[in-house]
Amino acid sequence: MSDNSKGWWDRLRRPSTRFSVLGLLGIGFVGGLVALSGFLGELHATATESFCISCHEMRDNVYMEYKNTPHFSSKSGVRATCPDCHLARAFVPKVARKAAAVREVIHKVKGTIATREKFGNHRLEMAQRVWAEMKANDSRECRSCHDAKAMDYAKQSRRARLQHIRGDDQGLTCIDCHKGIAHQLPDMQQIDPSAVIGAQQ
Repeated sequence: MSDNSKGWWDRLRRPSTRFSVLGLLGIGFVGGLVALSGFLGELHATATESFCISCHEMRDNVYMEYKNTPHFSSKSGVRATCPDCHLARAFVPKVARKAAAVREVIHKVKGTIATREKFGNHRLEMAQRVWAEMKANDSRECRSCHDAKAMDYAKQSRRARLQHIRGDDQGLTCIDCHKGIAHQLPDMQQIDPSAVIGAQQ
């Protein structure tokens, strides 16, 4: 270490002669509150539909598709927005997803999906990543609105009833059958057709 850096290190380790211990604790407490407020504010601001579609890649592609689905407009008036389906409500999974979003920021800067054509070229890869996440967490975000235990099979169509019973018996999760429910499916010829049984139901 240089003499200059040693000097700074010694100052950090030395007790303060200007502030009391209580004063230092108070400053640390207030500073922590300010930092926490800023973090929670950022977490909230980036968990909105308006933030999601502020990137033209989302606004011009998947958002336009979503606007033509029951998740956007329905007879009940209930709307599921981007964060409802793609961001956990619980704090720890939400923060983990935000941390993983760094990858998306990097690709935004690189222009990986900057045009409609580029977006189409990467659609299958992006979709498979989302499907894998949803499969791994048992379609957690779907279940924040749709409670399988509250489903009344008698009120469902025959096809839906049979599919849900089959899914229960086989231990399937929502995304196993409902790929393409809010966005257009990518070109599925590249993967096993059995991976999309019941897609777009």
